[in-house]
Amino acid sequence: MHQALYRKWRPKTFSDVCGQEHITSVLRYEVEHSALSHAYLFCGSRGTGKTTCAKILAKAANCEHPVDGSPCGKCAACVSIDNGSATDVLEMDAASNNGVESIRDIRDEVVYTPSALKYRVYIVDEVHMLSISAFNALLKTLEEPPAHVIFILATTELHKLPNTIISRCQRFDFRRIAVPVLAARISYIAKEEGFDLTPEAAERIAKSAQGGMRDAISLLELCGSTRRKIDVETVNEMMGSGGRDVMFPLVRAVLSADYDTIFSSIDEAVSSSRDLAVFWQDLISIYRDMLVLKTTSAATKYLDLTDAETAQLTELAGGISKATLLSHCRLLEDALFAMQKANAVKRMVAELTLVRMCDPALDTSPEGMLARLSQLEDKVAAIPSGVPSIIAEALKKEPSAKKEDAPAPAPKKAPPVTASAPTPAVERSPGTGRVLHRIRGFMNCVERVRRENAMLAPFLDGVKAYTDEKERIVFQFSNDWALGMFDTQDARALLARALSAEMKRPVDAQTLVFEVPSAEATATDTILDDLLEAAEQQ
Repeated sequence: MHQALYRKWRPKTFSDVCGQEHITSVLRYEVEHSALSHAYLFCGSRGTGKTTCAKILAKAANCEHPVDGSPCGKCAACVSIDNGSATDVLEMDAASNNGVESIRDIRDEVVYTPSALKYRVYIVDEVHMLSISAFNALLKTLEEPPAHVIFILATTELHKLPNTIISRCQRFDFRRIAVPVLAARISYIAKEEGFDLTPEAAERIAKSAQGGMRDAISLLELCGSTRRKIDVETVNEMMGSGGRDVMFPLVRAVLSADYDTIFSSIDEAVSSSRDLAVFWQDLISIYRDMLVLKTTSAATKYLDLTDAETAQLTELAGGISKATLLSHCRLLEDALFAMQKANAVKRMVAELTLVRMCDPALDTSPEGMLARLSQLEDKVAAIPSGVPSIIAEALKKEPSAKKEDAPAPAPKKAPPVTASAPTPAVERSPGTGRVLHRIRGFMNCVERVRRENAMLAPFLDGVKAYTDEKERIVFQFSNDWALGMFDTQDARALLARALSAEMKRPVDAQTLVFEVPSAEATATDTILDDLLEAAEQQ
């Protein structure tokens, strides 16, 4: 019967365990000096050696002739544990035996001495899956077990364990295995198994394993099943990934808003039956590397890249601001979560997210707004030094010019100005005596309306929103047709909800004032108003 490579090449001694020297050195010392603890807690991500070290420790504790703290593998105790005939070493999966009855059975058994070995060893894998009652039943036994009993608990989710359990164990944190260590190990296994593995392919496998030895060996076995030379193309084909050669053009297309390239890249990935979640993770890794390059001066310390990849990523990172980069990373992360929840619409999620990344105006999140502000600041900084003065002169001349074009209004007595009442930046509606304050950020309300009713939102194009002296909200529509579309109970309620969310205060739908201003009223906006409105619409 065929045996999986990760089982065939499971380490037999502590010296064979890769990347966990900070743990194996302590365990070897304790075995050599007979200073074994009564309870161990092994925690870390999957495939990093927790169960392997637990089995090695169980053998070393019972070995008749340990060698440098590791089991000899030849004595009767080691042989019986290896072939599974040792009744004193019990391995339990807490995922399927998580009830209090299983723990009570262990509590009743520990009082008996081992039948053949020196220690009775209990290995409880995925211990975080135990129920609260099971943990409570384990507490006293775990704190003061008989001298001939050793508990070894393993978990991938330490935060789910009660502190009362953690404090009763000697804790070891298993780290993710480094890429060079993984690559060296799978290269050795490939050589022993007769696989033709290139160094580049070994590094690609090691990176995709994300620090897990079991995942790396399993992927090596999958690639080796093709019975041909294992190169980077073979690895990408088996993983369902196009590699970074496909990702770089896609990132360039996003930065340049090249929609044809975006949709063709997604179509090619779907047509070739690649997993879009894997494709998306490759794209996220590109953005992560760009973020490192953009924010640190020692990027090579945190990145495993070739010189060519470093050059391409540096070029891409130079064309995107830090705020935009953070906004894109958030969109990519949200899209990955959405793909994991809804497999049937992965393609649509990917395409919609990439389109949103191309146009900052489509992203109303805080990160997206910060990215738009950053772009606006860059544009303002790029304005020649003489232009601001030209705008200032235009602002000074504009009132007089408008007075010449419009008929002179009847003189009115100016109200007295006091020191306690500064003159606000307001707009006075002609012919009505009202003082209207422009509501900034109204485009965000429009976007909220669009998300709830896409057919109604276009009628808000060109609409301006104000607050009057009575704190009412006044909407000035461009025509009677648009006003009529919103002068209904449902439309008013929708608009009131959007305003309440944006203004951070309740808005009564019945107090909204709708009007179509005259031509004279619509001409009162200044150049500054136009600039602010254009900035909101970017």
